[in-house]
Amino acid sequence: MNRRQFLADLCLVLGGAGIAGLMWPSGAPGPSPTPAGSPAPPAAAERFDPATGRARLAELERLGFHPREAMFWEKTSDGRVRCLLCPKFCTLRPYERGNCRVRFGLENRLVTVVYGRPCSVAIDPIEKKPVFHYLPGSTSFSLATAGCLLSCRYCQNWQISQADPESLEAYDLAPAQVVETAAAQGCRTIAYTYTEPTIFYEYMFDTARLAKARGIGNVVVSCGYLNPEPLAHLAPFLDVMKVDLKGFTERFYRTVCGGTLAPVLATLQGLARTKVLIDIVTLVVPTLNDDEPTMTAMFTWIHQHLGPDVSLFLSRFYPTFQLRNLPPTPVATLERLRDLALATGLRYVYLGNVPGHPAESTYCPGCHKLLIGRVGYQLTERHISRGACAFCGHAIPGVWE
Repeated sequence: MNRRQFLADLCLVLGGAGIAGLMWPSGAPGPSPTPAGSPAPPAAAERFDPATGRARLAELERLGFHPREAMFWEKTSDGRVRCLLCPKFCTLRPYERGNCRVRFGLENRLVTVVYGRPCSVAIDPIEKKPVFHYLPGSTSFSLATAGCLLSCRYCQNWQISQADPESLEAYDLAPAQVVETAAAQGCRTIAYTYTEPTIFYEYMFDTARLAKARGIGNVVVSCGYLNPEPLAHLAPFLDVMKVDLKGFTERFYRTVCGGTLAPVLATLQGLARTKVLIDIVTLVVPTLNDDEPTMTAMFTWIHQHLGPDVSLFLSRFYPTFQLRNLPPTPVATLERLRDLALATGLRYVYLGNVPGHPAESTYCPGCHKLLIGRVGYQLTERHISRGACAFCGHAIPGVWE
């Protein structure tokens, strides 16, 4: 075992141990405190007890989380139901809760309990998603429900993604209300974001369909852990899907995220066969997914399977949740990886979580002049006319007006 692998394994074992302060860079901000009333980090999985499951579902109904039949499931020969939405394929007994925390098996059917019940609603700059090649400077009506189907150890929204719906306050917001509110607020898109939209698929699907009919765009901010049939069913109503390609090894996905890599790659390839604009974000975590050979292989895969015009964001990691023992990603590491990505032929490679860096902006791959200037979420200048560089006429992929 080499030194890098030893350090990576040690960090995974230590998780959020109390040595974080010893490794914190001088002058750097510490991790954000856990908000009052936030749920504790998830405990180990419990043994299933039907009576407990029935009581929990009753409590959810009392709180206004009413069961609604889910999409994409099947019955099994032993009387259970199997969810076909994501690659985890949870097979559930009556009153058993799925891995995502929001889907339950009942007698001969699968239900979701978060339809129309978002726990987080906001109006964001579309650049926050991040989405840089779709209506820059516009706002996006953004929402999420509790729960997630992965368990990333660095999740910045773990207070809601790793929580059961009944532990959080939620809004009553039906799909039609979402669309009407977005339109009234002048939002040009609706973003399904913050946690993992796959888990509230039915809510997202119905909202996206209504939004499309009203001329409002749909942006999905996802980990890409979605089976092919649900993706194909949803894609006609989407304009942008931002996929977190969290790493490029099965080991990283298994030990850090609680998932697998192959389904995410399949989702990206499936999207490439549609008209949906694809953005990819990789959070670069020191010692865990930042080695150059692996990242170069990832860049090459993106270029070969998705093409040179996909927007790729290499984002800076900050200690949070269960990985507070690692330092923030050095900016020099991000810059070096960006150079490698550009060298593979990718044309639009951005740096994220580094406000004010020149690599936040969009440059023409033809004449290399600045086209969209950005500082954080603010635009400083724009030089794209009719989908092309205003200086040399090179076509720039995206929706700009």
